[in-house]
Amino acid sequence: MELTFLGTGTSVGIPMIGCDCATCTSSDLRDNRTRSSVYITTPEAAWVVDTGPDFRMQCLREKIRRVDAALYTHPHMDHVTGFDDLRRFCVEEDAVIPIHAAPSCLAALQRMYEHSFNGQNRYRGYLKPQPEPMHGPFYLGETLVTPLPVKHGKVETNGYLFTRHGHKLCAYLSDMKEPLPGTVALMEGVDTLIVDALRHTPHTTHMNFTEALAFRQLVKPRMTWFTHLQCEIMHSREEPLLPSDVRIAYDGLRLQWD
Repeated sequence: MELTFLGTGTSVGIPMIGCDCATCTSSDLRDNRTRSSVYITTPEAAWVVDTGPDFRMQCLREKIRRVDAALYTHPHMDHVTGFDDLRRFCVEEDAVIPIHAAPSCLAALQRMYEHSFNGQNRYRGYLKPQPEPMHGPFYLGETLVTPLPVKHGKVETNGYLFTRHGHKLCAYLSDMKEPLPGTVALMEGVDTLIVDALRHTPHTTHMNFTEALAFRQLVKPRMTWFTHLQCEIMHSREEPLLPSDVRIAYDGLRLQWD
């Protein structure tokens, strides 16, 4: 399995409009962060988790040619507004793309993109989504996908655990303030944790660095990557201060599991 970070930034992206801070004006490409999303490939299937407003440019940058399904964590705008760009992955008239999300998230997508979901626009080149409401774990090829319920403001939100042949390879939790009961137990023995670590100062709906480090201690993965970062975090300044098994993700970074 290979995972590519399409984006690692917070909802406003980095550089942020109107900001002249050291991170927003940095020449380090790792500080240039588009909205958070990941792309995962296996021998049988390829899928994306969230399609934010930068999704088209992320696909062009990473030369993505195949998406067999789309998963959504929650319906905040920085995670869904690139939805229509999925049309390039179901061009033929009879081609559909499965959309996996919690029922509440699917309902929000259906309101926002009614013209795609109403079944009346089945033409070549149009987006033809196939709703797949999540009610528990499901398979994409030979990968078991387990929803991970978390608290993130007032909206129902999930992370995802990806397991292949009994091995818990990766847990992806881009937006969370704290896990809901039972979520940590689902991740027991996971190899890699990718987790929300917005900034150093506290936030009402996201974990900061201190909270993310404490969460890592609960999960006990082999490796942890911080994502969904604000411009308070400069890559070269912050990463050397972290434990050796905790790193800061950046756009275009690829992780692989054999």
